[in-house]
Amino acid sequence: MGGPRTSIFLRQKKFQFVLVAAVVVFLIVLFPNLYDSEDYEKEYPLLLENEQLVICYESNVDSRKALYAATTLSDVTDEPSTTQRNHHQQAPQQQPQQVNGTEPVIYFVTPTYPRREQIAEIIRLGQTLMHVPRLHWIVADDTNSCSEVLNSHIRKFGIPYTQLASPMPTMYRGRKNAPRGVANRRAALNWIRQNQKKTGVLYFGDDDNTFDLKLFSEIRYTKKVSMFPVGLIGDYGISSPIVRNGRVEGFFDSWPAKRKWPVDMAGFAVSLEYLALSPNATMPFKAGYEEDEFLKSIGLKLEDIEPKARNCTEILVWHTQTKSSKSPTVRISMDRQKLDKLNLGALLRRLESMGVNHISESEGTTAQAIVNGSVKPFSFWFS
Repeated sequence: MGGPRTSIFLRQKKFQFVLVAAVVVFLIVLFPNLYDSEDYEKEYPLLLENEQLVICYESNVDSRKALYAATTLSDVTDEPSTTQRNHHQQAPQQQPQQVNGTEPVIYFVTPTYPRREQIAEIIRLGQTLMHVPRLHWIVADDTNSCSEVLNSHIRKFGIPYTQLASPMPTMYRGRKNAPRGVANRRAALNWIRQNQKKTGVLYFGDDDNTFDLKLFSEIRYTKKVSMFPVGLIGDYGISSPIVRNGRVEGFFDSWPAKRKWPVDMAGFAVSLEYLALSPNATMPFKAGYEEDEFLKSIGLKLEDIEPKARNCTEILVWHTQTKSSKSPTVRISMDRQKLDKLNLGALLRRLESMGVNHISESEGTTAQAIVNGSVKPFSFWFS
């Protein structure tokens, strides 16, 4: 009794199951990364084959000097302005802080990548680092080739530096939560090991962060791992160790995420002597967990942490992220040789080399000039 009805019901259930399975298979084929790429809990390998580390340019000579010394003013104008004359009469040129050459070297690692804001941020950071004695700047660029444009701006500061080309592995590029900056920092760690750097201090400083000069004197004598607050982080506006009686007892961060060390990349410095005790220490390609896994890989213990910045009551570094935007295309329909007769020829060519904009004869926003309040075509100068 009820046999035919039961049979129909079972056939319907079987059909529904097959239909759901077919839909799932279709989604997996259509969106292959839907299930396997963006899960924060997925573990990524710490060691990769063919991981690239290319040393592009390097200098161990400290040749810092004032960028705008009086001798260079003639390159801009024959007669200094009143403001420039007054400046040279009243304010002596600032020179880098004098040291005796025995202080620990700070190895300041800056991951970067080609974008329209890259050079502007490197200039801003470089002018901060110019004031920090005994510092070696490691700039690791997420690119397959060495950028001469980037090097020309790093080199002019006179800071001892190493420029690396360290592209993100293809397997991670294009993911929604791509682990940016990891290949760069891993390359810097490999450079430190290859060059047998076992004294000094390691610090990861992004090119869009803001640094108080006091930070460098605070971290220079780190014994194992020093930590300090980082401003403009997450929903709390701050990421900081929690300190009581001069000891770190916990962390104040709006994204715990089951991290043992919920800190920002700019919020700690590591002694190279201490790092050398963990020759396999590295950083995983796992977005959001780079700091946590790196600090685990060096065997850090809570009692090893040295709180800086007046027991973590001061903010000496700010996570001032720059919002990246697409480079505009400017349409200039005229002979470039004619444009070179104006300053705009050299100026626009320089901006193109930095990736700030693109010049086209047929596409983009049509460029115009303003003369006495009236819009004029560029041909105005050549008619």
